[in-house]
Amino acid sequence: MPQHFLLSAQARTLSLKAIYKAGEQAAYETFCKLRWQDTGGKAVCPRCGCTETYTISTRRKFKCKACHHQFSVTSGTIFASRKLDFTDILGAIAIFVNAVKGVSALQLARDLDVQYKTAWVMAHKLREAMAKDVHTGEILQGEVEMDGAHFGGHIRPENRKEDRIDRRRARYQTGKRRVVVAMRERRGRTLPFVTLTESAGVELAKRHIDRMAILSADEASHWDMLHAGWQVERVNHSEAYSDHGKHTNWVESFFSRLRRMVSGQHHHVSPQYLYQYANHAAWCEDNRRNSNGANAVSLLENALTSPVSRTWKGYWQRVNATCA
Repeated sequence: MPQHFLLSAQARTLSLKAIYKAGEQAAYETFCKLRWQDTGGKAVCPRCGCTETYTISTRRKFKCKACHHQFSVTSGTIFASRKLDFTDILGAIAIFVNAVKGVSALQLARDLDVQYKTAWVMAHKLREAMAKDVHTGEILQGEVEMDGAHFGGHIRPENRKEDRIDRRRARYQTGKRRVVVAMRERRGRTLPFVTLTESAGVELAKRHIDRMAILSADEASHWDMLHAGWQVERVNHSEAYSDHGKHTNWVESFFSRLRRMVSGQHHHVSPQYLYQYANHAAWCEDNRRNSNGANAVSLLENALTSPVSRTWKGYWQRVNATCA
């Protein structure tokens, strides 16, 4: 019986031991090579694009000969204004890609020996970089499965039966319940969105799925509108998961990973940032057949080619200023 890829040595091409054994200089050179791949790791000014620079070795910075702008390898990227060592950032990425069902910020903080706030922002910055591979703007084609799942807004029932309420009624809702609508190509990409209702997925399908694609969905009534634009296969989940080849098992696999991520690792996810976790689960699902080293390099490349995060740069400073 052949061995599963994830159990083979080919799936393990990066380890924390190797990162910290190589040292800070090796990690720094890795950042340079991935940031400036076209010049072989030679610095390029992010302001004017000049390739002629001075090296300020004492501070690991560069100075442009043309515009005299000083910059570092992380300037203008998602890691701008970083304080962590390069080995710690690489270590965080390695931990992140190895945790295929997510990793909590508390565990990441303990592994890296940093504050919880630092780990929390770092994790969200990495999720933002992951989204670059998830939301590429490409139209889904071929066989595409659609489904939705509810997250958050749980109302704990009262202990005494006579004190309990009908939690289904709108007036008892907390307003925190959200729906993740996912579209997934069979043997292809996963595209998640966070909405208020599952029926909003119909409009999303019009914008992100090719009209020649074959859709698969369950028997929920709001998916009836899909028949107006696509060939749609429906499966009744109350009778079977698969009906003569008609199924939504691929998109359900994504929801299975996301539910385990939310309930098993994070326990509580704010509706404000649910989209980040949905993108994280989609990235893990789509890259599950790659080695952990390849995934780490891909994630670092995305981070170094992403602009400064307007959401997460200075996040805790803004929060503390608001609370003051």
